[in-house]
Amino acid sequence: MPQPERELPTARQSHESAERRQDRALPRAASLLLPLAVMVVVVGCTETFSAGSSPPHGLLPVDERNPIVLVNDSNYDNWHGEYAVLLANSGGPGLAGIIVGTSPNATDIDANVADWRDLVAAARASGLRNIPDPIASIGAPLRRPASGDIDATVANRSEGALFIVNESARRSLAYRPLVVQTGGRLTDVADAYLVDPTVVDRVFIVSSLGTLSSSGAVMGRPNGEMDPWADSIVTARFRYIQISAYHDQMTDVPAARLSELPQNPFGDWIAAKQPRIWNDLLAADQGGVAALGVPGFVTAVDRVSAVGPVAAGASAGPDLLPNPNATAWLVTQIAGTAAKDRFWQLLLDPATFAP
Repeated sequence: MPQPERELPTARQSHESAERRQDRALPRAASLLLPLAVMVVVVGCTETFSAGSSPPHGLLPVDERNPIVLVNDSNYDNWHGEYAVLLANSGGPGLAGIIVGTSPNATDIDANVADWRDLVAAARASGLRNIPDPIASIGAPLRRPASGDIDATVANRSEGALFIVNESARRSLAYRPLVVQTGGRLTDVADAYLVDPTVVDRVFIVSSLGTLSSSGAVMGRPNGEMDPWADSIVTARFRYIQISAYHDQMTDVPAARLSELPQNPFGDWIAAKQPRIWNDLLAADQGGVAALGVPGFVTAVDRVSAVGPVAAGASAGPDLLPNPNATAWLVTQIAGTAAKDRFWQLLLDPATFAP
């Protein structure tokens, strides 16, 4: 008989999942029939699903089977959204939401949301499905209280924070938590904790953020410098994965390959956006999505813990130092070619855009 899915450790370790209590209450006869029923459903579906034990698909504790919520500001500088919508239609991770905010580089919330809406419209018009509408989220960087007590922080109660709280309650399973995948500041994520501390039991955070250091990593540019107090909250309270290895996104869609793009609105969107992409290694937020959905992309990982919380006036989040017993992961090496190859495989496969 197949073994049940393994439950991932929670951040708080404070309660047993309702699903397990319900399983124990099933009559013996129903329990014996349940695996057979699951197998019948699986055979009739086109999507692969493991009814047995569920080890991670790679070096991270979450993978393409976890639903994700994207959090970012603009989308003109990298291919974060394009990777996400393609993978959502071709093996995962599935998109549960898109939260759009601001940053020092993208201060106009209306322009940011409009850009994401245009991306979503092009994807839908080309046959991509299950692409949610972007949500505008207004929330200033969080302020460190004079006491330095995380739980004394005043919440923004932003739209993004409330969405994370509510969507995680709706979608998360003990063995398959919601992933909040960020390519911007961590304000909405930390705010979600301030709104509902139990959210940490239902989500993982995967962030394209910071850079490697001689001793681990720093939560600075990119993205970590925008809200250092939020960085402290997230690393202190959540299960956290930091992607601090980046690939050259200028090779994702070089000008020489524009003629190969699919002849549909999504291909037109990529062609029009290509000249705007930043020639900056640290701008490649798409690494957070690739880490979940592209096999072989993540090639080296360390376990780390944060040195914090940060002091008042800090210009970056806490340092991350090696700690084999910590509940945070640091991606230190990636295979950028694996991401680019998968991106083009999906772009050139007509089945990707099948209605």
